[in-house]
Amino acid sequence: QVQLTESGGGSVQSGGSLNLSCAASGSIFSIYAMGWYRQAPGQKRELVAAITGGGTTFYGDSVKGRFSISHNSAKNTVDLQMNSLKVEDTAVYYCNADRTMGTVQGFCVPAYCSWGQGTQVTVSL
Repeated sequence: QVQLTESGGGSVQSGGSLNLSCAASGSIFSIYAMGWYRQAPGQKRELVAAITGGGTTFYGDSVKGRFSISHNSAKNTVDLQMNSLKVEDTAVYYCNADRTMGTVQGFCVPAYCSWGQGTQVTVSL
């Protein structure tokens, strides 16, 4: 089992920046990739960004060029730097850890995934 603890998030004006951090503990040796998903009210959960253990990154089309995902192996954390935020980025952001490559393809099979509790990001005009 992998436990995930998220930090960061909050409220910011359009054009601003926020950083989310996700700390992993437990069976981290089993992780193939980690990612950030988000879910806005009435919307399905969507992939924002993912990173493999080898450092390969993947981004959702709506955040390319604005968001950057990185991992700190020494601290077992994955960070999501969000720049040029837009109102439509408002959502609950969830960190996940996947034992398969599903996350980098935009899905996460429940048997192989762990999720954080979620953190709210609100962007206002």
